[in-house]
Amino acid sequence: MLPGVQSVPLTALRHPTVSTLLDDHRALLAELLDGLGSPLHIVLPEVFEENITALRQAFAETGADVDILFAKKANKADCFVRSAAALGVGIDAASTAELVKALAGGVPGHRIGISGPEKDDTLHALAVQHDCLVAVDSISELRRLAATARLAHRQVRVLLRARTTIQPGSRFGMAAAERSAAVSLCLELADHVSCRGFSFHLNGYSPEERAMAANEMIEHCLDARWRGALSAELVDIGGGLPMRYVDPQLWDEFIQQNEPAHYHGNKTSRGFHFYPYGGMPPTQAVRTIMNHPVDGDESLSAKAARNAIRFIVEPGRSLLDQAGFTVFRVQQVEDRRDTDGYAIITVAGNSLSLCEQWFNTDYLPDPLLMSAQSLADKVFPACVAGSTCLENDMVTWRKIRFPRPARPGDHLVYLNTAGYHSDFLESRFHDTALPLKAVLRLGDAAPRWRLDGI
Repeated sequence: MLPGVQSVPLTALRHPTVSTLLDDHRALLAELLDGLGSPLHIVLPEVFEENITALRQAFAETGADVDILFAKKANKADCFVRSAAALGVGIDAASTAELVKALAGGVPGHRIGISGPEKDDTLHALAVQHDCLVAVDSISELRRLAATARLAHRQVRVLLRARTTIQPGSRFGMAAAERSAAVSLCLELADHVSCRGFSFHLNGYSPEERAMAANEMIEHCLDARWRGALSAELVDIGGGLPMRYVDPQLWDEFIQQNEPAHYHGNKTSRGFHFYPYGGMPPTQAVRTIMNHPVDGDESLSAKAARNAIRFIVEPGRSLLDQAGFTVFRVQQVEDRRDTDGYAIITVAGNSLSLCEQWFNTDYLPDPLLMSAQSLADKVFPACVAGSTCLENDMVTWRKIRFPRPARPGDHLVYLNTAGYHSDFLESRFHDTALPLKAVLRLGDAAPRWRLDGI
């Protein structure tokens, strides 16, 4: 074992479509990178569509009645909106721009949910005009939204976002007294506001906690009906479905052996807040949530069905599982093995093109080194840096045990980056262009590609 280098590889799981592209169509990927620039995001709508089908099937197996809204914030690519529209899936939008893109992509307004705290009047007006379902975060927002609907001579459908007993300190949603007052206000303003149910924000990926929060919302619906809000029939369980990037056993071994020496600059592992990369698949999480026992032995889905409650789910990352990857060109290699025990690979691009920096963490699945040169296999420990002048511009802080030395012109492929990783924090720092997205479909013949954009 090399000193200061982590001993557990975190080999990324691969969808068959991804394997086919990397194994059989490497020349095409190289041409796209040469022509479109580094880094380049490859997005795969056919995998996204498979994920929608699988998630629908998982809900159906539990007996749950559910509407799926794709959380647009997870990836800005227009191709995913088009796929959602074609399959009858809605969109969760949290800004005017996201709502406009959802409508332009063919998703009708009645299939669009509007989320986010204290939304502005422009977003309210557009949502009212297109019959979107608006999740309201406070009494003040509810009053503003009702005024907008009154001016438009319309009735707006709303969900009241409530705080949960599991996370009562959340900055999102209404506490018990405000929630009760909001139901009363909906009844008072019934000509312009229709209370359709309740939603919540839950931080984390625990299926059990999400099931308990959903059960609370069912009780809120029943209470609202008793008070006269007879249309309260929806419970929005949000997103937060976990996803699996690497084998769970590898992940457990990594967590047990993880230490600061495994990272550039001995960055302390306690300073990182890792995503659970070895988590359960989304479909398993759905079954766990819907089959969770509430009020004795009755499952959540059974209780919902008994009370004519329908669910809304807003997956983002989990619908994008394996639906894209990112390719960087190696720009320079600084070999520090004689002094520091590892090299620094600098790529054409920066950490904001592929990062988890907003959670002060590292994207952990091992990148793949693709080289046109025939080099002997020899372990090459290296971390990966961006090409900006910032000390913290590290695409990968962790020292990766690459199977061969890297050279300028080689390619690094980061797998499974479509969910948040590819464009959440992208930046034009140094006046560089934003990375492009190439949409690929395999089909029955050679892969076909186009630049993303409606």
